[in-house]
Amino acid sequence: MARSTAASDTPAPFPRHLAVLILLCMGCAFAGNHVAARVAFDDGAGVLLAILMRSGGTLLVLALMVLWQRQRLRLPPGAWRWQLLLGLLIGTQSLCLYSAVARVPVALALLVGNVFPILLALLTWALGGPRPTTRTAALMGMILVGLVFVLEVPARLSSEQSVGPQWLLGVGLAFCAACTFACALWITDHKLSQVRGSVRSLLTIFIVFSSVNLAGLSGALPGGFNLPATSTGWLALATLMTLYGTGFIVLFMSVPRLDMPRNAPVMNVEPLATLLIGWLVLDQMLSPGQVLGGAIVVAGIVLLTYRKVERVKAPVAGAPGHN
Repeated sequence: MARSTAASDTPAPFPRHLAVLILLCMGCAFAGNHVAARVAFDDGAGVLLAILMRSGGTLLVLALMVLWQRQRLRLPPGAWRWQLLLGLLIGTQSLCLYSAVARVPVALALLVGNVFPILLALLTWALGGPRPTTRTAALMGMILVGLVFVLEVPARLSSEQSVGPQWLLGVGLAFCAACTFACALWITDHKLSQVRGSVRSLLTIFIVFSSVNLAGLSGALPGGFNLPATSTGWLALATLMTLYGTGFIVLFMSVPRLDMPRNAPVMNVEPLATLLIGWLVLDQMLSPGQVLGGAIVVAGIVLLTYRKVERVKAPVAGAPGHN
């Protein structure tokens, strides 16, 4: 009887073609969010302002959902410090990734930022988890080889021209975003797995929103709240807020019906969608070698993620947020 009741409480999954279509649309929405952010930055908007707008809009919708569902913001004993750390990590990840997007081509920033599955596997192993298998290690090596092409390491080493501080800083910030997101996923999986997803998401976005406000008001990041110079920048900010908020909320509401252990790798379409949208909107195009490297990176991440979600719950289902 208990089993039949539990089964009735679990929503029926969408047909796979519909679930894949939803995930493809969400990946494109998140990709468009980053391209819109670059448009806003090019028009003079501050990075903190962009994060504030996207987190503020998402926070409002999540708060209304939690109130409508009459959920209590209660955490288990000892979980508050981990929840606070989680929110700060997601805030840092957002800041690093948007700062990278402002300095290097959007697709390049996303490809570097999306190596977090490698870092998560290594972090889990370092903290007492299972050792990566030979297959996992081979896929990690495949991803790193792809990154060598994406970053044009051989060409840059042989070139007599200086790489440039903005390029180095942008790549470094994208890598920092990957590191902080990997830490956030580890905390979600190992310290906050018992917290209801809607409550964890709401508190995480609230901490991001609050920390960005504090950073801006304290003057820690000069120019972080700079306003766009023209209506183009304001339109881009409105677009990124809409795309990110829609993607986050739809993904959050649909996760129980998306069969994430089977379909989560579809979300890795985001870097490829970013490459296409960045070319159409910003006229940013990677070289053929970088495109080849990007394809290798995405293929490796898909295979690595697929291996992971076969064994445990998909990170997206309990993830604290997204890029």
